[in-house]
Amino acid sequence: MITPRLLVRIGEAIQLNPAVSLLRRHFPDLHFSECTGDDVSPRYRAALSFDGYDLYLVSGAPGHCFELTDDPATATGILVAAKTYDA
Repeated sequence: MITPRLLVRIGEAIQLNPAVSLLRRHFPDLHFSECTGDDVSPRYRAALSFDGYDLYLVSGAPGHCFELTDDPATATGILVAAKTYDA
């Protein structure tokens, strides 16, 4: 489960240093993946958005594929999507 407060704490940590390896150390019970924003289908909504990054909730069990979810109660991790800007 990812609470709104936990999501904000993760966002604050990303603003200090977006390295997924550091996030994994600070939040060892969660799974973290990263991509660019244009890799995420527009049908999904970010759980948290701030300068430079959108955070999406993911769910999955060990040994299974992870998938994006809108349900914080089943979320087991975060997809950190770096925003892309058209020039």
